[in-house]
Amino acid sequence: MLWPFGTTWRPVRQKRRDAVDLHWLTARSWTRRWYPQGIDLGVWHGRRTLAVSWFRQRLDGHHLASRVALVDLDRSRHLDVLLAVEEDGELQPAPIHAGGLAWFDDRLFVAATRDGIWEFDLSRVRRVRGALARRLAGSTRRGPRVTALVAVRTRVHPVALRCSYIGRVFDADGAPLPRVLIGEYRKDDDGRIGEFALPDSGEGRFTEIERTAHGIPRMQGAVRWGERHFVSQSDLLRPGALWTGRRDALERSPVPLPVGCEDLALDLDAGYLWTLGEHPWRRVVRGIPLSSLGL
Repeated sequence: MLWPFGTTWRPVRQKRRDAVDLHWLTARSWTRRWYPQGIDLGVWHGRRTLAVSWFRQRLDGHHLASRVALVDLDRSRHLDVLLAVEEDGELQPAPIHAGGLAWFDDRLFVAATRDGIWEFDLSRVRRVRGALARRLAGSTRRGPRVTALVAVRTRVHPVALRCSYIGRVFDADGAPLPRVLIGEYRKDDDGRIGEFALPDSGEGRFTEIERTAHGIPRMQGAVRWGERHFVSQSDLLRPGALWTGRRDALERSPVPLPVGCEDLALDLDAGYLWTLGEHPWRRVVRGIPLSSLGL
């Protein structure tokens, strides 16, 4: 299947039981060079699409590249869009962990850890070829026919938090709000989550509305639906935990998250809470029915 730009979509295996599990059918299911991190939903060329961010590193931990895999949920196919920055008129790989995503129309906001939130314009995705495509992917693959799709950073948004992840906010009726939750991953229980109003498309800044320390170590993602907050907590090679409830009264859910759980995304139209696991051989993108959470 070629769509769009003539790019081949690669298959993803989908299983359904009490949850929807997507499994990669390529080396990305086990590689230690690419790691999945952030997740959100949006519309890509008129189709409902799941976005999963990845960062690439050498085995010594040196960062090489970042990308977003766009998954067509109806057809269980995906394609990749590399993330890039422009420096002195040349494109370079985006050097970010990409620990969380928030997708608003054509605006993709990506958590950049200590460098705030980076914004990319998905309406201006371009195709690159050859050596440039290989460099932006952090790849040593050779051949003149190597091509890639690339989204270029448009803005950097400073935020007075360690931006480990970013998640969407919806009102009680399920309508998306121009707000995000931005949080800190910490091994101790001092991590904070702040709610921010989005800047407009001009020169505005993220405006902080409130900030909370939940006392939960290793927080990996957060979203809000009305007064209900959802927070993911990783636990090394054990299943992750989901905390949910009012902002000042989160309780641990009996429903486990994948091993090595990361970011969260709400899919209120289909009735799922999405998350993913990052560890090689245990990688999965999971849609948890909201009904199983008593919602």
